Amino acid sequence: MKKNICISLIFIFSLLLSACSLEQDVANLYKKEKPLESEIVIPESFSENKQETIKVVLTQDGKKVEGADYVHFEIWKQDGSLNYNMEKAEEDGNGTYSLSKEFDSEGLYYIKIHASNDGSIIMPQKQFIVGELSKSELEFLQKGLEKNDESSHEHHH
Repeated sequence: MKKNICISLIFIFSLLLSACSLEQDVANLYKKEKPLESEIVIPESFSENKQETIKVVLTQDGKKVEGADYVHFEIWKQDGSLNYNMEKAEEDGNGTYSLSKEFDSEGLYYIKIHASNDGSIIMPQKQFIVGELSKSELEFLQKGLEKNDESSHEHHH
């Protein structure tokens, strides 16, 4: 008797669960993210005390982004001796945003782009060199390369 009740309950639960199947197109009901993408364009070389233009090209869903929610450039020197205020980029058209800057000291710099459009936020970063590197900056870069070399080796046993 107990065996028949168990079989009946399993059958009933199976029927109930099969009625709760998902719709085939349920994924289309959710918002699909269209990530913002960037390409940072930096001049081949920077000279001390000379105005240079840094650009970023923004694309989203395969199209150039016109009128992004915001695009800001943040620039600092690697050794921490210089940190520029975050500045709003100029919109040049065709998805390109730029900032012209004069660097008054040589060394290793970083730029971080803060950009947002249609709910997607990105903060890509890139390093560049103004003039010549100091000995400590060269050592810093070499240590970074050594760390990358070590982490790229796979150990097989």
